[in-house]
This record gives sequence, structure tokens and C-alpha cells, in this order.
Amino acid sequence: MDNIWQLQEAKSKFSELVSRALSDGAQIITRHGKNAVVVISIEEYENLTHPAGSLSQFLLSSPLAQAEIVVDRDKTTPRDLEIEP
Repeated sequence: MDNIWQLQEAKSKFSELVSRALSDGAQIITRHGKNAVVVISIEEYENLTHPAGSLSQFLLSSPLAQAEIVVDRDKTTPRDLEIEP
């Protein structure tokens, strides 16, 4: 894959790595043969860390927002607990 870089290569070609992250998307850097980190554009980072809208807006826009959901609560008394001092 063209988006996987060994750490040494990423260090020596950092400018190219950044350019590819901006133009082609996420770039994976490996260390000791294992995936270690990902370089992404600031735009992609902000989309991941600051989703648009609030939780209430998300819930209200859900297809289930208009569904009539009936929740029956068990009204029996809770069980007795023995708490030792």
C-alpha cells in the first residue's frame, strides 16, 4: 500500500508524508513492523474530534425520534438487601 511508511522513511521524507496526508488521506507509520501512528490532515482530525451538532440534535434527527416507544416499568418493590457494617 502507498500509505504505509516505515518510521525511518517517514522521518527522512517528512514533507512528502505531509503532502500525501493532505492529498491522499491518512498515512500509517510503522515501528518495528507494527502499525504505530497515523498522520492525517487537520480537517480530518477536526471532523473526528468535533462532530457537527449536539447530542440532542443527533437524537432528534434520528429515524427513531418519531417512533412511539412504550417502556413499561416494573413497579414491584426492590429486593431486601442486608448490608453489614
